Amino acid sequence: MLHKEIPFLRIGLPLCLGIISGLYFKPDITFLVIACIIIISGYVLSLFFNKYQTNQVFGFALTLSLFICGLLLYTNEKNSISTLNPEKTLFTCTLSDYPEEKVNSFILKVKLNRKVEGKKSEAVKGSIILYQKKDSSTASMIPGDLLIIRCLPVEIVNRSNPCEFDYRFFMENQGIRYYAFTNSHDIIRHIIPVHRKLIHRALIVRETIIRMFKERGIKGERLALVAAITLGQKSMLDPEQKLNFIKAGVMHIMAVSGLHAVILSLFVFSLLFFMKRRFNILRIIITILILWSFAFVTGLTPSVLRATLMFSFLQAGKMMKRPANGINSILASAFFLIIIRPSVIFDAGFLLSYSAVVFIICFYKDFYLILHFKNWLTDKIWQSVVVTLIAQAGTLPLTIMLFNRFPTYFILANITIVPISNLLIINGCLVPMFFRIRFLSHFLALLLNYLTGLTESLTSRAASLPYSTIENIGSTTIECILLTVTIFLFVHFFLKKKSIPVSYPVFFLTLYILTGTARDISSKTTNEVIVYNTPGSSTIGIRTGKTLNLFSDTSLVVPEVKRHCATLGLEIKSTILNNKYYCFRAQGKKILITNFLNKKIVQNFVPDFLILTGPRPDIENDLDLRRFPCTIIISSEATSGFRIPRQVALTSNDTIHFVRKSGAFVKTI
Repeated sequence: MLHKEIPFLRIGLPLCLGIISGLYFKPDITFLVIACIIIISGYVLSLFFNKYQTNQVFGFALTLSLFICGLLLYTNEKNSISTLNPEKTLFTCTLSDYPEEKVNSFILKVKLNRKVEGKKSEAVKGSIILYQKKDSSTASMIPGDLLIIRCLPVEIVNRSNPCEFDYRFFMENQGIRYYAFTNSHDIIRHIIPVHRKLIHRALIVRETIIRMFKERGIKGERLALVAAITLGQKSMLDPEQKLNFIKAGVMHIMAVSGLHAVILSLFVFSLLFFMKRRFNILRIIITILILWSFAFVTGLTPSVLRATLMFSFLQAGKMMKRPANGINSILASAFFLIIIRPSVIFDAGFLLSYSAVVFIICFYKDFYLILHFKNWLTDKIWQSVVVTLIAQAGTLPLTIMLFNRFPTYFILANITIVPISNLLIINGCLVPMFFRIRFLSHFLALLLNYLTGLTESLTSRAASLPYSTIENIGSTTIECILLTVTIFLFVHFFLKKKSIPVSYPVFFLTLYILTGTARDISSKTTNEVIVYNTPGSSTIGIRTGKTLNLFSDTSLVVPEVKRHCATLGLEIKSTILNNKYYCFRAQGKKILITNFLNKKIVQNFVPDFLILTGPRPDIENDLDLRRFPCTIIISSEATSGFRIPRQVALTSNDTIHFVRKSGAFVKTI
């Protein structure tokens, strides 16, 4: 029984459902009182069923308790971020990370401590992103420094494009709801603290190790790659480097996570080969300590904490000589991370890493035993293929939903690049360990430099192969969930010797197909006017069924449109906007797209939707639109100071939508 073999599945599932419900429901005191009465009554009533083999009343009360607990944890986390007024305010804060250098500015992530108003101050919670104008003093700041700043907080908002990445939600899950633009005059005081928190010390140690790599001759793009693969510091990477790793299907080696934990644990286990039998516990303890030390020097990032915690739980079962279920140990680590930060279940890294690990634990052994190879090298290649295929199967739905692409040569890339990256990771750990021994660290750095160059070269070649990725594919959240369950059940059915009825995977496959079919029918039978929020350009889409008639001032299809079309499977028909007007008719509605407007144009077309394009649309003075009530949409290309002239007569029925301020305009017609 699953509830006996995997108890953390039983307690973790309702907890997660409670957290998810927090997205749509905010509990009030009445709800909590009623819930408490029901739960307490359930526990009291369950006392009368203790003599039975199963106590379903207790199970119901426990499940409801965990659900409410998840709801309250998530609600409390969201409420812990203070609401700030959009006015110049003085704050005391702590620098959370090293300043990230951009072309004209530094990006500072600071944790707010107090808000100061005159002689009064009050505690505030949450973090804020500062876009600090470049100056030499900012570059010298380090994590843990105390700052007194004056800034105007601006709330982070989405562009509201259809099917877009929810950036506001993502940042809120990081504890950030606001950003601000500052310069050197806005930093009132910079204080060097006597003591720093552990997380800040970890980041300083990570930066020290990067400087060690520099001193031993690793520079430029290779230094950025070494920092990313060994320490998880990806801010130094060039965008093209990231894209090559994504296309090759090996981006996971840059996320310091399960792969790194496995490599280091196996390496340490091999070094401690002489510790067996009664010394095996000591061997495990040393390995766990080294892994946690590695987690510290990589900055205690969430991904490496997940991996280290997972490994610690798995090894703890071995130390206690209990046949611990691998899935239960993995879910136990997830449970503790969720308790600490409930919103972690929405992180892409969390979902990708745990789905991959769960699939590997469940299916690796059965898949590996399908073929037997006596040759050592062939067997190792087969092991790599099996791990890659199983992990890719577990993360396929998430990859499609999150990134709208699928790497076609992922098996070939992982077989060739991952073994080299394994050596790179181990070598990257040895360089700082033997840094004081100059001749040895120089030799290790030369080897590290060569391995980095080889990794970059192979990745670039894999990414440049024809059809290296299938792009512009996507899915909705419900389709992603159904596809994940379908793949899991089918793999379980075929590898576990038909231990479950075939009707289970077939049922979820049918649901997945029906969901996709319903989405397609909905798209085919509806029409929309969409004015995308693409700053600096005008992008208008008129969707008629599965066709998106795209009007834009550039021949390139912007990413916002690509993601929308990939998710809904739309075909694009592009038209480049010139200095003239366009009129499009859909479902009896007239859509007029123009960058100038006068009485003659309005009288000729009588539009239902009037879309104004260009930085400053030219509108005739004394224009009377009272006889032509329509929806007026000002595209995102318009400057922030643009306004409809006061002389233009509008009726109360007219609706003006400024895309740049109010987000994308989407209207079903």
